[in-house]
Amino acid sequence: MTIPVILDVDTGIDDAWAIWSALRSPVLTVLGITTGYGNADVETTTRNTLLITELANADVPVVPGAAKPLWTPWEGPVPDFHGHNGLGDAELPPVFRKPTPGDAAQFIRETVRAHPGHMTIITVARLTNLARALLYDPELAPMIRQLVVMGGAAFCPGNVTPVAEANIWGDPEAAQLVLSAGIPTILVGLDVTHQARLTRDMVEGMRRNDPASQLFYQATRFYLEAYRRISPVFEDWCPIHDALAVFVAEDPGLVQTERYPVAIETTGRLTRGMTVVDSRSGPYPPSPVEVAVGLDEPRFLNAFLSRSGFFPNPV
Repeated sequence: MTIPVILDVDTGIDDAWAIWSALRSPVLTVLGITTGYGNADVETTTRNTLLITELANADVPVVPGAAKPLWTPWEGPVPDFHGHNGLGDAELPPVFRKPTPGDAAQFIRETVRAHPGHMTIITVARLTNLARALLYDPELAPMIRQLVVMGGAAFCPGNVTPVAEANIWGDPEAAQLVLSAGIPTILVGLDVTHQARLTRDMVEGMRRNDPASQLFYQATRFYLEAYRRISPVFEDWCPIHDALAVFVAEDPGLVQTERYPVAIETTGRLTRGMTVVDSRSGPYPPSPVEVAVGLDEPRFLNAFLSRSGFFPNPV
């Protein structure tokens, strides 16, 4: 039996890898992909998502969603990391598929209610779409089997501020609402995604003989250079954050997790968007949030490289 999933994205470069990996998974059945603002505006992320599904020859509903955070203005796209078109300014072919009519939050609600107790939701974007679904339908949370969130910086620095990771920082109110809803959750944050490393040598070894491989090669080279510019730590590699969440959804044993009470700071001038993990010992009630703290990187990379079909010699 496969695992039915909804994938929630803001399709930039690592989202594209996540979508590609999910659509080619022998374990996951993608019932729909919901889109939102983040790496680019929702119109661009929706177009990029449709493009990846088209290149994968996957007939999957793509449902547009939030254009801004729940209650605050949107800070705008991040072209420094994802280019002005969200895919590293790679030359993009025309897209012929159209988005599915409707709204992402409503699609999440209807799909979960159609499969109560069976759905896994993988979020690799701001948590606005899922938060809106929970606000519309307060009885929805217990019907979700599993939530895998690419987001947070539990025991490491953030990547937008010293303490905040981008997907949480982008809508902390939504993140707090979702993480306090009682859904069984694996938090796949920077603590482990910075161990999911795609090296320059791997990228240069990609085949480039069809539209999909050419797009992923061009986009990922841009991503490598974007990371190299921000820190010498990333001299010859980039993290593929979002793809890791997909592989964790199908094989949670890829990561070592520890269960903690987790909250998101929403008001602090310096700490807004911080993932607050209560690691004190004490008689606390069981938390539904498992925080990923370690990764079996060789096993992940072997699975990721092999599944993509772009690397002639997977590790």
